[in-house]
Amino acid sequence: MPIDLPPYMQERIVCSIAAAAKYEIPANVLLAVAEKENGRAGQWVRNSSNGSDDVGPLQFNTNYLRELAQYGITPSHVAAAGCYPFDLAAWRLRKHIRYDTGDLWTRAANYHSRTPQFNQIYRADLMVRAAKWADWLGKHYQTHDLALAGAAGQAGTAGASLPAPAVTPASPTVKYVPRRLIVSASAAPAGETR
Repeated sequence: MPIDLPPYMQERIVCSIAAAAKYEIPANVLLAVAEKENGRAGQWVRNSSNGSDDVGPLQFNTNYLRELAQYGITPSHVAAAGCYPFDLAAWRLRKHIRYDTGDLWTRAANYHSRTPQFNQIYRADLMVRAAKWADWLGKHYQTHDLALAGAAGQAGTAGASLPAPAVTPASPTVKYVPRRLIVSASAAPAGETR
């Protein structure tokens, strides 16, 4: 990772990659959501439409905390600095990706809103950001093309069962190949030896 990045960006990248690996979701999608939400630790933004708040680095909506309250998770947990808010966001994205309907991008954009008009706007921007992060990850880390893994019969890799996202008429230039980040002690970033 480039050391000239500001500390909040370093935290965003490290925490997003770790949370994506933990929850078996595409790292570039979580990085795109983190960039899109662009929150900071301790930040609270009031939603005047429904009285909820978007909290912390991933602007986690307090409406989702009702489900998590049974586990003792509070708004201060999602507002905190560090990787825990990224874990909570990855948990939520995993639920959207696995259980919601629509293509990968619509399901991932449900993180922001299930309302079609708001989802589509967020979705279009998310696709562009995710493609950029996929390229960045490919330059800095060893990745694995899940489309090829599926074709080779290597089911069971993180995200391999997710359908490939469609390129829509609204975004014909976005080319995205689902990739899995390989995290192991022996894997060194591209261009780096251990």
